[in-house]
Amino acid sequence: MHANNNSLLKTLGPLAGRLVATLYNNNRPIFHFKEAAEILGGRAPASKVLSQLINNGVVTRLKSGTFRLVPFELGFEREYLGNPYIVARELVLGGRKGVKEKYYLSYGSAFDLHQMVTQPQLIVYASSPRMMRSRMIQGTEFRFVRCKTDDLFGITEMWIDKNEKIRVSDLERTLLDGLKQPAYCGGFSEVAKGLSMKHQAIDPQKLIDYTIKLGVGAVNRRLGYLMELYNIGSRIHWDFLQTTLTHTYQLLDPELPAEGHHTARWRLRLNIPQEELLAIRGT
Repeated sequence: MHANNNSLLKTLGPLAGRLVATLYNNNRPIFHFKEAAEILGGRAPASKVLSQLINNGVVTRLKSGTFRLVPFELGFEREYLGNPYIVARELVLGGRKGVKEKYYLSYGSAFDLHQMVTQPQLIVYASSPRMMRSRMIQGTEFRFVRCKTDDLFGITEMWIDKNEKIRVSDLERTLLDGLKQPAYCGGFSEVAKGLSMKHQAIDPQKLIDYTIKLGVGAVNRRLGYLMELYNIGSRIHWDFLQTTLTHTYQLLDPELPAEGHHTARWRLRLNIPQEELLAIRGT
């Protein structure tokens, strides 16, 4: 710590110094009130010290009970968010023990983490079995999508910086989530673009296995159509997906009007022209 920073912490008192030093030593730049209370020996001293640190710009409150240390090199900015994906992780976990496996960064955020986006992501998405309301924190929107516990599969860990890692859907699961709810990924065309962009890295059999496990008929249809259109996998994969379809027709893009012609092969109404999707492949 710089001398000026040490001086400020000494002014705030030994408890503030102990809290900040312990959090840094434990690599907990984002922390929860209960952690502060454990370090300082109770809720009352934790409340007093945190109030001091917030007023002096050493700590910023992300939400009730969740805080962030402001890096000393930033000169004690009162508004500091840091990496939004780490913030999303801590918002979901909330300092509770034993729930570390029950979330993942998803949809547009997972597309970003897998380098499948061509435009800035303005919303951070995380999926969890918990019901959580969306919130805006220092100009960034955090949106939490509730999922079934059985749907917590196809998840991998990814280092987000040298000290922090997050849970994120793997490439194949990310694409399937996008086909299920394309609006959360910038629209169906963005999902198709990601599928085309990563066609060489995709494991076609894993896509099929995940699709069956997810059990959403519209996803089976959209996936089969795009895999065949972009020549991902082989005819064995496409034909197998066809055997999973019912007679019901679904929209290719659930966000667009019900127009365009029907394809019996995939039980889809093609409300995005095939030419447009083929043009995406060439970009």
